[in-house]
Amino acid sequence: MQMKRQFTEEVILFVSILKWFALATLIGAIVGVSTTFFLKALSWGTSNASEYKYYFLFLPIAFFLSVILIKYLAPEAEGHGTEKVIEAIHKRSGKINPLVVPVKLIATVITISAGGSAGKEGPCAQIGSGLSSIFADIFRFDDSDRKKLVICGISAGFAAVFGTPIAGAMFGIEVLVVGNILYDVLLPSFIAGVTAYHISTSLGITYLYHPINLIPVFSEMFIIKIVLSGIFFGICSLLLVELLKVGENLSARLKIWAPLKGFIGGSVLACLAFIFSTQYLGLGLETIESALEGKDIIWYAFIMKIIFTSITLNFGGSGGIVTPIFFIGATSGALFARIFNMDIATISAIGFVSLLAGAANTPIAASIMAVELFGPKIAPYAAVACVISFLMTGHRSVYPSQLLGVLKSSSIHVELGKEVCNLEPQFHHRGKSLIGIFLKIGQKFKNKDNNCK
Repeated sequence: MQMKRQFTEEVILFVSILKWFALATLIGAIVGVSTTFFLKALSWGTSNASEYKYYFLFLPIAFFLSVILIKYLAPEAEGHGTEKVIEAIHKRSGKINPLVVPVKLIATVITISAGGSAGKEGPCAQIGSGLSSIFADIFRFDDSDRKKLVICGISAGFAAVFGTPIAGAMFGIEVLVVGNILYDVLLPSFIAGVTAYHISTSLGITYLYHPINLIPVFSEMFIIKIVLSGIFFGICSLLLVELLKVGENLSARLKIWAPLKGFIGGSVLACLAFIFSTQYLGLGLETIESALEGKDIIWYAFIMKIIFTSITLNFGGSGGIVTPIFFIGATSGALFARIFNMDIATISAIGFVSLLAGAANTPIAASIMAVELFGPKIAPYAAVACVISFLMTGHRSVYPSQLLGVLKSSSIHVELGKEVCNLEPQFHHRGKSLIGIFLKIGQKFKNKDNNCK
């Protein structure tokens, strides 16, 4: 009888593996094709816009049109994409409005082509997840399977956008719950990510790969500087999250017709581009590559990118948040390297992934991405900085719909299982220890803002 039960269990598991291998491959292929179409449309839009010296003067019109499309056709397409998918998974079992797919694609191409400071991973995740949801509806999958398919859509979208199949797979199963990995979706996520990556590559999409070879000889001082860099990148992540909230609050206080608000936001962004620089507009890939090549970057570049991104995403622009995170990480890394007399390319690469670890609460995906993009030599140092950045950011995130699955410190109590935007930390300390003194000070300034929508 026992052997029969074991045999039955193995048969069921074997069938389950075959089932998810087939489904994840299909989802990966669908997302790979859709991501390729989106990236080529975006490339066409940005290349045509860049032919005009003052292309960013179209920002007010672009934001106006983006808001019109989203407001009246698919309100779920608002913001930076991945956040809405996380919300759909937690609250609607992954059910996504089919109109999100074309609306998000068009709105993002319009926004970034005109100079909006946003990324391309959010739209790909939302488009991929939307197509996965449609696939689940057509074939009448239950809520549990739909959620898994939609998570595969996130993983495949991330993998196909950045050319990081393993990090993309990990991102999809790590980003949903802070501190927890969804092992039941591990296999399909990996299959979907790898499939989407190879489909996009075969269709002509090329990716950043920038091996970092100049790693200093290991020493106590070098590892101390790496630890300090992780703390610094965590603070930069915190700054990004908080300035996104400031932009959201300013937008909410402006009680006018939403498309007009978008027009105003685009106008402000165009003015800032005239005053400072156009390098903070769009994807900012040239600045990222300059930092990774060790070139000198103006010290406040990461702050300006945060401001430009907050205005874009809170005043009608459509796009992702991860590409701006990479810009902020690489440029803040260049600043840190200059201050501590370190190799700019190395620390920019570490900042590139550490900001993702902190702002998105995905230290494992970010550490793997360091290997896939920058080579194995940087891996141990990037991993240390990523984990420290993740801890330093606290119980915050650029994705407010993330659920909290772990406490980052035993001295901080927050309710597990709640969205990070609803958390109200309580600080526990004993006696007159140094940590107790700091916690008492911090408790006086506890932030009770709620950025759930």
